Amino acid sequence: MNIHEYQAKQLFEQYGIPCPKGAATSSRDEFESCIDSLSEGLVVVKSQIHAGGRGKGTFTDGFRGGVKLAKTKAEALEFANKMLNNTLVTIQTGPAGREVQTVYFTEGADIEKEYYLAILMDRATSAPVVVASTEGGVEIEKVAEETPEKIFKAYVDPTIGLQAHQARGIAFKLGFEGKQAGACAKLILNIYKMFWENDADMVEVNPMISMPDGGVSALDAKVSFDSNALYRHKDIVAFRDLNEEDPKEIEASKFDLNYIALDGNIACLVNGAGLAMATMDIINHCGGEAANFLDVGGGATAEQVTAAFKIILSDPKVEGILVNIFGGIMQCDVIAQGVIEAAKAVSLDKPLVVRLEGTNVVQGKKLLADSGIEITSADSLADAAQKIVDIVAAN
Repeated sequence: MNIHEYQAKQLFEQYGIPCPKGAATSSRDEFESCIDSLSEGLVVVKSQIHAGGRGKGTFTDGFRGGVKLAKTKAEALEFANKMLNNTLVTIQTGPAGREVQTVYFTEGADIEKEYYLAILMDRATSAPVVVASTEGGVEIEKVAEETPEKIFKAYVDPTIGLQAHQARGIAFKLGFEGKQAGACAKLILNIYKMFWENDADMVEVNPMISMPDGGVSALDAKVSFDSNALYRHKDIVAFRDLNEEDPKEIEASKFDLNYIALDGNIACLVNGAGLAMATMDIINHCGGEAANFLDVGGGATAEQVTAAFKIILSDPKVEGILVNIFGGIMQCDVIAQGVIEAAKAVSLDKPLVVRLEGTNVVQGKKLLADSGIEITSADSLADAAQKIVDIVAAN
């Protein structure tokens, strides 16, 4: 689960992580009061969407920049009014962009130098890793490609946590000295504490800055959390912004379905994440394009399958459906009955190809054949993928 920058900064303040004072609002009527709550001087006006690259983004009406530095209150108001309820397109949003529904005002900072800092889970070691670079304010992917020697890492033993000497080591590698190195190390340790205690997937600060007075501050924040651990963090769940999520994905979560919308026209309904990935790959191999990732899990009920069909059919891009089930815990006759009930419940009018294999597969195939519903049966995954691609292409 992702949260907005202004929400991440609230967590930063709770953990003693220095960051510029700010105020956020979704109402034009509150713009002036937000600005007035800040100190006199420069004001940074920031569009709040769940995507990076805001500063270099462009709004659909031609206004450039989702992050603006205002020298006066009037200029800050002008920027905010142009951003709110406008659609911002960045390198991460895709051409559709995201509507800005919240604007965040922060005090300007006296920047000496910008750095990059992130803490995330390293899949190779199954442990947290601190990633830092002297090249802050730019995409870390670009730094990794062009100057990888400027990226420093410290792997964390999750049984003992990030150690003070590791945090100081990162600070020294970034070029900090004396008390400022101590301030940087303290900031890193506090960010790790926030990361660990809240089951975060990633905490990224880009840029982290040094200031002429010797201070170190988190100028920006991008934070995401492990959705599987949210039941332990009701305060974090309260940050969830449903306006930033696909309505189909929200509906799927109500039925414990793992659904991610994609750009293709062939919908997939599969049990198991690995099998779902393989199904998407083979559709692509056969010349088609998947409309979604949908894992119904190992013990889906007829109700869940019906919900899955409704979600799939709510996507106007869908022109065909491929059901791919391997019956282990889930029995093929049970899933077949669910498919039949779902097809009748939603008055299915799209081509449907079903591949069943595993426990009670004979009974499952018989149920489908006797259902009276127009269903194309397939004997293998390759056969199923080719059939649905060909049927959709022919239509």
